[in-house]
Amino acid sequence: MLTTHLVIALVALVVVGGATRVMEAGLACPDWPLCYGVFLPGRQMNLQVFLEWFHRLDAFLVGLALLALLVISLWRRKELPFWLPWAAWLAVVLVAVQGALGALTVTHLLASPTVTAHLATALLLVLLMSGVDQWLAGANPRLAPPGWWVPLPFISLVLVFSQCVLGGAMASQWAVDHCLSAGDQCGWLLRHRQLALPTALAVVTLAGSSLCSGAMDPLLRTLSSGAASLVGLQMALGVLTLRWQLQVASLTIAHQLVAALLVALLGAICGRTLYAWLRRPASSSLEVSCG
Repeated sequence: MLTTHLVIALVALVVVGGATRVMEAGLACPDWPLCYGVFLPGRQMNLQVFLEWFHRLDAFLVGLALLALLVISLWRRKELPFWLPWAAWLAVVLVAVQGALGALTVTHLLASPTVTAHLATALLLVLLMSGVDQWLAGANPRLAPPGWWVPLPFISLVLVFSQCVLGGAMASQWAVDHCLSAGDQCGWLLRHRQLALPTALAVVTLAGSSLCSGAMDPLLRTLSSGAASLVGLQMALGVLTLRWQLQVASLTIAHQLVAALLVALLGAICGRTLYAWLRRPASSSLEVSCG
């Protein structure tokens, strides 16, 4: 399904963008949208130029795929959910905003607010497409989660998204480097750590409570458990990244990969939960809780 491929491509786009930042390649192509005035800068090509060039190419291809989704949703609107063209329009608008922010990151020489907004928009696209994908996949309404459980994935998603954006803002200012080397800008690192605990607790609660919710969609349980596992991995990567003082690029890139996967998983959980809950039969109002 096109939406599934889009989720994968968008997660990859976030990771390539993270690698571009970590390798200090954000300005490897000094102009935009071309690179050194050409589509493929063969003479200037090195690892940094390749990362920036490939990041732009990936974003362009994702934009084309989202346009294709919009065209298909309009062409087959009688067969597809009525809301799909609107979701596709929103995705196209977001990718256009993403492209504009990408241009501004170059022309504004990697200004922190622009870089942070660039990341936030990319994560919004991951979230939107992941939710749409699971809604289109559908779920058994008879296995809809109980009402007390429904808010939990949305709370977790808000906290994880906020933590990702805060991490992006911290990274765009190289706050950790300044904190470790000069004791400056340590407030960013402190806030990132403080938000990590409630975020982790929310996701672990989501996963744990899914086991106590009676007859619930087993895929929701699996996705929730996967999210909790990713949170554990993310915290371990964060500790290792600080212990190695950001000197191991692969750890930092993996940290951003897990963050993008968390947003995708929670978006999928939210989309699947809403689908099942809104279509649940009236007789399913009996709710089971842990006890």
